[in-house]
Amino acid sequence: MNRLTILMAIAILTAVSCGRQSGRTTGEILHSGNPVFDGWYADPEGIIYDRTYWIYPTYSDVYERQVFFDCFSSEDLVLWTKHARIIDTAEVRWAKRAMWAPSVIRKDGKYYFFFSANDVHEGETGGIGVAVGDRPEGPYRDLLGKPLINDIVNGAQPIDQFVFCDDDGTYYMYYGGWRHCNVVRLNDDFTALVPHDDGTVYREITPENYVEGPFMFKKDGKYYFMWSEGGWTGPDYSVAYAISDSPFGPFHREEKILQQDTTVATGAGHHSVIHLPGTDDYYIVYHRRPLDETHANHRVTCIDRLFFDENGRIKPIKITFEGVEQKIIP
Repeated sequence: MNRLTILMAIAILTAVSCGRQSGRTTGEILHSGNPVFDGWYADPEGIIYDRTYWIYPTYSDVYERQVFFDCFSSEDLVLWTKHARIIDTAEVRWAKRAMWAPSVIRKDGKYYFFFSANDVHEGETGGIGVAVGDRPEGPYRDLLGKPLINDIVNGAQPIDQFVFCDDDGTYYMYYGGWRHCNVVRLNDDFTALVPHDDGTVYREITPENYVEGPFMFKKDGKYYFMWSEGGWTGPDYSVAYAISDSPFGPFHREEKILQQDTTVATGAGHHSVIHLPGTDDYYIVYHRRPLDETHANHRVTCIDRLFFDENGRIKPIKITFEGVEQKIIP
């Protein structure tokens, strides 16, 4: 019996015994189901490490309880394993509350975990931190003992960071709340910022209607910059995007592509994108609020497919209860 057959058998048995939490079947096809795992989780960062899918979300609770991170792994997008408390405020001594919005990346055999903490305002300690671990599930240790970015520059609250590696090996970080977005360049060991070629350190690239939650990916030589619009506590939270020839833009807003469906869920936003290398399979990982929930922190993590038209524009995304089909990484 080969590996695929074994995994399929385990997945189907688990789905039968555990219900929608572990996926749902449509005919003979097994789907992830949405949400993909139990619990209140938001701001999910999805990534592939080797032959495993990983999701790093915010634990969604009041700020005073939002003091740790869990992560989840899967070999097929259907069965998810929880890895609890991969880092918390006991390790990050300067973080007191409101830890959220992870961004993760692997470099030189190490796993780096970027996060926001303290909901920082002018004159306060907090902002964007970075941690490092030897495995995707951690444990992670604070790399600097202080925030990497503490100050409010160009009006951007230092939150909601996303780390992007360009084709030339340059590492950029896009970040910012309060309707402003900056891009900075990271040094080789992620311990400091280095100037851009024009000598600036912080470059503002805020597109129309930007609120927070930036994300970047590259396809066919084009830079796809995405962000969240609307208020995170309300039903109108959503995602829009732009396309550019440069990592610095200009980013002219194309359209809104992820938003509420009043028959499924509200407040669909703060997302990431997983691309299965060597394929046309793109997945959008995002949070949304169930229809029967009104609490600001009652958000769940979901996955749906992302498609492009013949001109490379992203098609509007249909949010579903079924989620995505089982997919084992070759």
